[in-house]
Amino acid sequence: MRRVGENPRRLPQHARHGSEGRRLLGEGRPGERAGSSGVSRVAKPDIIAYAATKGALDVFTLSLAKELGPRGITVNSVAPGIVDTDLNAGWLRGNEQAAQAAASVSALGRIGRPDDIAAVVAFLAGEDGRWVSGRVVDATGGSGL
Repeated sequence: MRRVGENPRRLPQHARHGSEGRRLLGEGRPGERAGSSGVSRVAKPDIIAYAATKGALDVFTLSLAKELGPRGITVNSVAPGIVDTDLNAGWLRGNEQAAQAAASVSALGRIGRPDDIAAVVAFLAGEDGRWVSGRVVDATGGSGL
């Protein structure tokens, strides 16, 4: 499986490489995965540029899935919510008020963990995900419900 970057300016390059030199995953089923975000489906004026790049990845996922589908290549994107990663450490870790606010956004009442997202990616990359293509999979723990 190839992880396509999170920035749309690199998408044409990834599309070229994905079409020609793809990696094999699972039982030889080639695949691509783009990194989206739950933020592309909510109005967040304070991070409009970031949300726009994630929205571009969502549309890119659809188009690339259609282009590569005839070759048996699945293309999906995973849209995580707030996840406790080093990227979020500066505002999330050690700040109980921020952590509680972040957890309250999720219907599951907690902040996501990296293994929550990894499990979704593993499903899409594995044999069980062979019939899923062109989807942006919400892995936000039910954020915004």
